[in-house]
This record gives sequence, C-alpha cells and structure tokens, in this order.
Amino acid sequence: MQHDPLTGVIPACLMPFDADLEIDEANLRRHVAALAAVDGVDAITVNAHASEVATLTAAEQRRVLEIVRDEVGGTASIIAGVYADSTADAARMARDAERDGADALLIFPSDLLHGSQLRPDMALAHYSAIAEATALPMIAFVYPAQSGKQLGLDALLAICTEVDNVAAVKEWSNDIVVYERNLRELKSLDKPISVLSSFSRSLLASLCVGADGILSGHGSVVATLHVEIFRAVEAGDLTQARIVWNRMYDFVEACYADPFLDGHNRMKEALAALGRIDLARVRPPLLAVPEDVRRRVGATAAALFPEG
Repeated sequence: MQHDPLTGVIPACLMPFDADLEIDEANLRRHVAALAAVDGVDAITVNAHASEVATLTAAEQRRVLEIVRDEVGGTASIIAGVYADSTADAARMARDAERDGADALLIFPSDLLHGSQLRPDMALAHYSAIAEATALPMIAFVYPAQSGKQLGLDALLAICTEVDNVAAVKEWSNDIVVYERNLRELKSLDKPISVLSSFSRSLLASLCVGADGILSGHGSVVATLHVEIFRAVEAGDLTQARIVWNRMYDFVEACYADPFLDGHNRMKEALAALGRIDLARVRPPLLAVPEDVRRRVGATAAALFPEG
C-alpha cells in the first residue's frame, strides 16, 4: 500500500536527562508539548540522533514514544526512528513502533552497509524486510558521502520505487549538487515521494532548490523559525526567507561548529539557557560542552529568542 507523502516542518526532539542521566520525563513532556503547540509543526520525530538514540535502551525508546504520544495527543504526527544495524532488529523495532502508536518511521542506515554503494541490492533488501514487518509509511535517510553510509542514487530510487511503504526521504547529503540531483530524480518517479531537507547549516539554499518539508534536530530549538522560512519559500517570498535565515544564521553556526558531534549537546544547552528545559545533560560517550561554547550558544540563543 502506498502512503501519502510526509510534508511540512518536523522537529526531531532532544532528550532531557536528569542528574542521574535517566530520562527526565517531566522535561521531555514540557519540551514536546511546546513543539506540538507551534502553529505549522506537522510532526515530531522521536528516537533519532537528536534524542541520543544510540544511548537509549529498547525499553527507553518505547517509553519515549509513549510519553510523546501522550503529550502530542493527535495534534501532530509522530515519527519514530528505527536505529539498528541488524535487519531483523530493525524489523522488530518497526513492528513495535507501529504497535505503540507511531504514525511513520525514519529508517537509519545500518553500519553493516558501510560502503554499500557498490551493492545497492543490500540496502533494498534491508528496507524491504522492514516494510514486511509494518504497514507504516517509511522515510529513507540519505547520509553524507563521507559517512560511508550514503544511499547511492540507484539504491535510493530502487528503495523509493519498489518499497511501497517508503513515502519520503530525509535528505542529509550535505552536498547541494547531490541534493538537487536526488530531488529531481525522485520527483520524476510515478510514485509521490516527499523530500525533507536536513540541511540545517545551509537550509535556505536547499529550500530554494525545492523541498516538501524540514526534518531536523535543530527544529527542537527553532521550530517557529523553520515554519517561517518554509512558508516564505513556499509563498515565493525570497526576501522574507532571507530575513528569517539572516536572523538564524549566528545561532546555526554556534550549534553546528566543529566538532560536529557536539551539535545536539549545544542545542540542549540552548534549551536550558532559554529556560525550556532544566538541565543540559548528555549521556556518555558524549560529554558536556566546554564553558566557552556554552556561553556562545547561550548568547546566540538569547539574541534570537529574547523572550525565552
């Protein structure tokens, strides 16, 4: 069964932890409720990079989905990440997420498919097996080439064409040439596939090329501005889109400066600086950001959102 494409502004929620590094359920509820209340947020993604999913147990991931479903209450769709190296584990997680109330799935690439561009049949088989376990719409995740886990064009088109469940692509190639090629090829298919930009550091450029939405952990902090810039580009108002992007730019750079692995840590620091969560704790192997980084992130966040 084919699904309607997924579109619009889709923040991937961050994961608050308490002082004991357990999930801080009260602050998670507060964070998700605030995202769901933003006019123009169409869905919320859970159990993804922004949620530090690699550190979450299967039981914790199920609990997170339960909490988010409870807080969203049908006002926005819920997209659950499927983060597993084993195809069998990914299929089980997809089945569990459907049972637990997810509306769609974001399929992360398996580390075992590192370098699979020369074997596109492997990626197709992985997605096909997951699709057999669930009726939910699925989002294919395009990584940057330097990750070694990027879906090549042949694999991407085969997955989107041959796996009925696949309804969207989260495009994080971080290469505007690859992005435009992928978008043009996907839009030439007989099947509707939405392209969701994850070009957080060059968002305006990707939206101008064309996008059906934004799926990004950065949206956990700047959801209102993602709505503004997406609507401006949709309306063809490039002047307004540039105004919004210029407002965001310093904060974007503060979040995504090297080293990249601190990106979501910095976003969590921004939420804490803005009073939107109590603590900016991260689970090892991640560590707290240095004090100078915390100050920079807090200052740019405060300048962007003086009201908090």
